[in-house]
This record gives sequence, C-alpha cells and structure tokens, in this order.
Amino acid sequence: MSSVKRAGPVKLIVTLGVAGLVSGLILVTAYLATQPIILRNQAKALEAAIYRVVPGSTTRKEFIVRDGKLVPGSNSPGGSQSENVVYGAYDSSGKLLGYAIPGEGPGFQDTISLIYGYDPHDKKIIGLEILESRETPGLGDKITKDPKFHENFDSLSVEPKVVAVKHGTKTAPNEVDSISGATISSKAVVSIIQKENARFLSVLNSAQGSEGTPQ
Repeated sequence: MSSVKRAGPVKLIVTLGVAGLVSGLILVTAYLATQPIILRNQAKALEAAIYRVVPGSTTRKEFIVRDGKLVPGSNSPGGSQSENVVYGAYDSSGKLLGYAIPGEGPGFQDTISLIYGYDPHDKKIIGLEILESRETPGLGDKITKDPKFHENFDSLSVEPKVVAVKHGTKTAPNEVDSISGATISSKAVVSIIQKENARFLSVLNSAQGSEGTPQ
C-alpha cells in the first residue's frame, strides 16, 4: 500500500506566498486598469451635479480658495486635488449664476458627500445634491431621495446661519425642515453645509467684480 507524501511546511509556505503574490498582482492590475474609467465617471457625475445645484448653468470653472482669495484651478477632468475647491457656474452668455460648493462630513453611519449651489448676490443656497451616502435604508437615505427635503435648499437663506429644525416646525427662511425619522442624517447635512459656509462664503461674497464674475 503506497503512502501519500505530505508537503513539508516550507513548501506550503512557498505555495501560499506565490498564490498571494499572484492574487495581489491581479488585484493591482485590475485597479490600475479600471481607475481611469472610475475617475472619468466621477468627473462626469460631479459636472452634472454642478449644473443641477446651480439651475440654468451650462458651463463651469474651477477655483481654489487660497490665502483668502479665489484663484483659478486646473479645470481638468479629475479636478484639482484640494479640499478648497469650489466651482463657478455660468449660463450660456458667460454670466455667473452661482457657485457649487462640495463638502463632506460624518452622517449617522458613514461619511456623507454632497455639493450645493450658492448665489452670492441673494446670499442663498439654491440647490443640493447628495453625491454619496450610506445612511440607513428607508430612513437616513431619504436625504438622497426625499424631494420635500431637497426643496429646503431651493432658496435657503444663509443668514444668520442655516439651521435644522424638527419636522413640521419650519418658520424662517434659514431653517431646514428635517426628515421625520431621519433627524440625525438631516442635521448631518446641515452641519456639513455650516462647515463649508464658514470656510467659503466670506471669500465668495467678496470675490464679485463689477460684472458679477470673480476678480
């Protein structure tokens, strides 16, 4: 009766190491192959969101807030790698209609990424788009799907500041009517906007030239 020769521990380790190396190479190759496609799709989605949060806009320009001033960004498909990026949004005649401001922050379960439109002339938020959210399905994810919640941001005053209130109690133009059952997620959206407003609005308000475009 023949006996089966067992592989020694060194051979097992080498085999596992080679298998791990090959798997790693496959994953890295797949990542490198798909990354440009993912980045292009993200850039397209971002551009479409800019036009939605600044109604009537058809073109955009990228700006970076640096030393309290707006300076031109890269305007490349991937955008500038800076957390201080905002986008000027223009109509077909080149008139500035507003700025699209990206932001992100903690939600109830994970990070919420969003972008919102701001009109520096009227000092109002004029649109909101949730770019990424993993909030609780059926509750927190209503920040993405609930049209009534999004209506809060169609003409929302930023003065004295944006605040979230209990559902059904909104009385002032700077208040956001929270979603019933998703108050934490609603407040998270407002908190992100408050943070970005504090960083950007004074610069954007002072950046307007005589024709309404950044100086």
